[in-house]
Amino acid sequence: MAKLKVGFFSFTCCEGCSLIFIELLNKKFDEYMKKIEIKNMNSLKTTKKLEKLDVAFVEGAISSENEAPRLRQIRKNSRVLIALGSGACNGYPSNLRNTFNYEKKNKIQPLLKRFHQNESVEPIKHFVKVDAALNGCPVRAEDIDKMIRERIKCMK
Repeated sequence: MAKLKVGFFSFTCCEGCSLIFIELLNKKFDEYMKKIEIKNMNSLKTTKKLEKLDVAFVEGAISSENEAPRLRQIRKNSRVLIALGSGACNGYPSNLRNTFNYEKKNKIQPLLKRFHQNESVEPIKHFVKVDAALNGCPVRAEDIDKMIRERIKCMK
């Protein structure tokens, strides 16, 4: 049986969901490595591949001008894209600056410009089709495990 090719990608957030997956690997490493191949995950691999992924787990919100094209590239190279965590699902808490009053928005303008940030922070569904979503900040390990098991069943 072919292994499920997965990638984990982080945008504007704290990478808490990826850490939950790493903790899950601590418990299920032998089982998972027989069934999945991790093609891309910054916290685990220096060599990353973005090609023909079965599943892309994407955490975080889109906040800068270079993130949306990267997200579209991930979508293009993935059969299934799963929004992982609150940032990816609804933009929160990274999108709190969207609610700033006029004075605060003016005050942060130099920082937005300096760091090439968008005027607003948006969830990933505003840029690409999302096939499934796991909300939470961070998500529960059981939910990631369930999603992986479901995807493995689809491979059979």
